[in-house]
Amino acid sequence: MIIFPAVDIKNGQCVRLRQGLENEVTVFSSDPVSMADHWERLGAAWLHLVDLDGAFSGKPVNQGLIKEICDRVRIPVQLGGGIRDADTASAYINSGVARLIIGTMALEDNSLFADLCVEFQGKIGVSLDARDGKLKSRGWVADTGLMVEDVVPLLESLGSSFFVYTDISRDGMQSGVNVTALEKMLGLTSRPVIAAGGVSVLEDIQELYPLAAKGLEGVITGRAIYSGSLDFQMAVKWIEEQKQ
Repeated sequence: MIIFPAVDIKNGQCVRLRQGLENEVTVFSSDPVSMADHWERLGAAWLHLVDLDGAFSGKPVNQGLIKEICDRVRIPVQLGGGIRDADTASAYINSGVARLIIGTMALEDNSLFADLCVEFQGKIGVSLDARDGKLKSRGWVADTGLMVEDVVPLLESLGSSFFVYTDISRDGMQSGVNVTALEKMLGLTSRPVIAAGGVSVLEDIQELYPLAAKGLEGVITGRAIYSGSLDFQMAVKWIEEQKQ
């Protein structure tokens, strides 16, 4: 199971939002590139980047910073936020992003999403951002009218190679993980699933670890590792110990 440190970029800074609300911002660093480097030095196997400005505006905003991060670190990077056309996807892949996480476009333009999955085989996943099972889009501000179970089979058939499942109500709240919802999500797909939202302490990692056998590829954590309630190195070490 992989722990993905989150580097969320807004206004050129590394931040975290509470429940995805644009005005509920905590700034953790004015230098996202150095922060990415920091997590790599502490043992991260992957980085999870989000262009929050892009997610809210619908177009890429922080391409320069994202390319700097890809140039700086040696570990693979996955990216979401504002990727709503093929040109944007291609530019990010060419700048060194290992795989892309598509949200709004996957839900609103199935044909374009399918084309991306063909062009960048194995590099395209879907972000499913839900509150009480109801999917949101456009930076979590728009109701889609869809439930998670309505879209997963279709998106898998169109070529999604993985899913990121976020429980919006717990994101940035450090309130613990929604294991029940995550187990339901794992039951809907044969693709790997990454969980986000609610991880706050080592016990949350320990509670989720058995789900790795059911297709949980990893967890994304941000506020917890920045605030120190979750010791990133200790969590990585604990997971490694389970493999022995």
